[in-house]
Amino acid sequence: MSTLMALSPDLVDARPTARAERGRPAELHDIQALLSDAASIIGSGWVQNAWFAVATPRGERLLTAHEVRHVYAYPVTRACLAGSIVLAAGGPDQARTQLVQRTLDLTWHALRDDPEPPAVLCPSPPVRTLRLLDVTRWNDAPGRSPTDVLALLEATHHLADRHSHLRRDDVASPPAGAIGRL
Repeated sequence: MSTLMALSPDLVDARPTARAERGRPAELHDIQALLSDAASIIGSGWVQNAWFAVATPRGERLLTAHEVRHVYAYPVTRACLAGSIVLAAGGPDQARTQLVQRTLDLTWHALRDDPEPPAVLCPSPPVRTLRLLDVTRWNDAPGRSPTDVLALLEATHHLADRHSHLRRDDVASPPAGAIGRL
């Protein structure tokens, strides 16, 4: 059994929170980096019907959303889709950061196979909760495989890339007359 990551509250990297506040283009780059890290975590061990699996002295223990703090006490051996994103950001203390929330939002859009980049990456808290439930239900569906999860992470990465290109295009070519109004 491989160990994905052992987290300590003293060692959790808080950089994702600071990086998320730099602005939209940097944030999209950070989302892509987070997705790549999440894919590495899934590649090392994936779990269904739990957020994480940890190695305890008594054996592997599955952690639900209410028990995620145990990732700081025991090495994580497997993670679900949402758990891999949270873990890649530094652990449960980072779950409510803008970077993690927007990464989960974009993942939901990729799951829905929406061809258009989402106009809103900051939905209301109840909408975010429902989207997270969609993502976890999808992860836990019978017949789902780590390959499916990796494919969704890749699709999300491509959606972030598309967003980034659209953003660059918007900056490179402002609407007609916008320059004259400055």
